[in-house]
Amino acid sequence: MNHAQLTALGRALRLLGEHGEALGGDTADAKLHEVKADIKRALDLLDESVTGAAPSTRCPEHPNGPVDEAAPDLCLLCETRRRAARRSEYDGPAAPPQHTEPVPSRYGVREDRPQPQQRWLPERWNGQVWELCGTPRRDRREAELYLAAQRRGPRPAMAYRLVHEFTDYEVLRVWGTPVKVDIEPLGNL
Repeated sequence: MNHAQLTALGRALRLLGEHGEALGGDTADAKLHEVKADIKRALDLLDESVTGAAPSTRCPEHPNGPVDEAAPDLCLLCETRRRAARRSEYDGPAAPPQHTEPVPSRYGVREDRPQPQQRWLPERWNGQVWELCGTPRRDRREAELYLAAQRRGPRPAMAYRLVHEFTDYEVLRVWGTPVKVDIEPLGNL
């Protein structure tokens, strides 16, 4: 609600308060029609200024949360928390489950001497250095097929190479000729 809406709504509500104080048993119909028009005007101003949805619960923490009709504040989330607290009062605190054997890890158990991993790294020559041009592959044939597709692509690099990573690095194969390119135009004159 912006400042102009807030000011207009406050003025309309103050006017309604004045009408309420002036009402009596002998109020004329013309005055009642004026009150009715002022109420409509205040409701229209209120409709313009309200932007969000009406709260579905009476909970200040979750005003638009799920509804539980049995809860005093209609909030299902808070009522679930209250029910769990009441349950623990009667049943006592929940005991942690007793495990007799270790729980298996989702990543597996590492041996004392882990097996070395081997990967094939596709690299391209960018004019200065070799850079990784795709994700490292576990399969050599897949890495070679990837580099073949790169060479046939719309903007192939000057040279590609396949590096075998197995505790150490070994260049397996090179396609093209890497030439050092000066990044400054005209040889830095």
